[in-house]
Amino acid sequence: MAQLKYMPGFGNECVSEDPRCPGALPERQNNPQVCPYGLYAEQLSGSAFTCPRSTNKRSWLYRILPSVCHKPFKPMDQGHLTHNWDEAEADPNQLRWKPFEIPRASEKKLDFVSGLHTLCGAGEPKSRNGIAIHIFTCNTSMINRCFYNSDGDFLIVPQQGKLLITTEFGKLLVEPNEICVIQQGMRFSVEVFGETRGYVLEVYGAHFELPDLGPIGANGLANPRDFLVPVAWYEDCQVAGGYTVISKYQGKLFSAQQDFSPFNVVAWHGNYTPYKYNLDNFMVINSVAFDHADPSIFTVLTAKSTRPGVALADFVIFPPRWGVANNTFRPPYYHRNCMSEFMGLIKGRYEAKEEGFQPGGGSLHSMMTPHGPDAECFEKASKARLAPERVAEGTMAFMFESSFSLAVTTWGLKTSNCLDKTYYKCWELLKSHFNPSCK
Repeated sequence: MAQLKYMPGFGNECVSEDPRCPGALPERQNNPQVCPYGLYAEQLSGSAFTCPRSTNKRSWLYRILPSVCHKPFKPMDQGHLTHNWDEAEADPNQLRWKPFEIPRASEKKLDFVSGLHTLCGAGEPKSRNGIAIHIFTCNTSMINRCFYNSDGDFLIVPQQGKLLITTEFGKLLVEPNEICVIQQGMRFSVEVFGETRGYVLEVYGAHFELPDLGPIGANGLANPRDFLVPVAWYEDCQVAGGYTVISKYQGKLFSAQQDFSPFNVVAWHGNYTPYKYNLDNFMVINSVAFDHADPSIFTVLTAKSTRPGVALADFVIFPPRWGVANNTFRPPYYHRNCMSEFMGLIKGRYEAKEEGFQPGGGSLHSMMTPHGPDAECFEKASKARLAPERVAEGTMAFMFESSFSLAVTTWGLKTSNCLDKTYYKCWELLKSHFNPSCK
């Protein structure tokens, strides 16, 4: 595979043209009467025209044929993709899933779209206010078909196997311990190289942005320069058997046919792009005296709600770092939260639950449902000698945290057959250490 090129920076105003067609970008204007090379100009808007300049998102694409050239959309099979949050009874229990199984290609071929399984979510795509969490398990590449999400943004977290994602803006290679964001309306196709698995956070109603740093200052957490945007790449090809364009619209899947590749953008400019990020680049901030800082200091990206300081969803990671706090119980504390917390594990062993919580699995601690370290972790950390130590070496856990109360789907509770019904037992061995005569 040839080395891919990228442009650095988060939310930058970018300019790119395929080197095979120098000068493909029009000069001094967006929509000339005749575009260079006979291309069509097409704007992709990710925000209302009238948004303030600081939040206005759009890109201009210069393509061989405009994306309007397709047959009518028709409903298609949904598979396990849903936004019906009432299909299963509410369950406030602590939930944990074993690693989600990836079918062998010899048994059942699944590409990225057919391998999407909705685990939980809340809200409504029609009103543009909500989120969904999906698991993808796939074993074959998307051939002559692409996907775009009319409902919102996809934050994709591969856990096993790398993804070669072709977009209208160019190509992204995304490996485990990296993430990518494909924003609303962007067409993409996913090539895989064997059995592949990961997580998707879908947000409708807002785009992801970098969290405000406040008293932290100008630097830290995820630095803007470490986000990478693809460079222009096009293919000019007719597809004799037909090319399928799949749209997720109002929570449903629809397909349309056309006879050419949609990845025919020769040049583009703008600030509305797909992008990727390597989690190793995260600048960790931590307590250097005593107690814990709140886990919000590990936020990589946030999708804000209309309430200040409250997110539709945050993407939070727990990377390798130093633990040095004095006179402190260092693992995560026991907690009840007004937010919903879904956790996944990309690699390694999570410090608060070294057994049971496995890469490729997940857990959900719903609003006000108590959670925290298992009994073994509590006893070990309570007696540990508090020297400086490396925490989470070789591990990358993450959290999708949301202000929505998340409903779990029937697939998550039953059909996946991955729900760990013994999860609650990890706290049963916790015992009372109370001694009224010993302060």
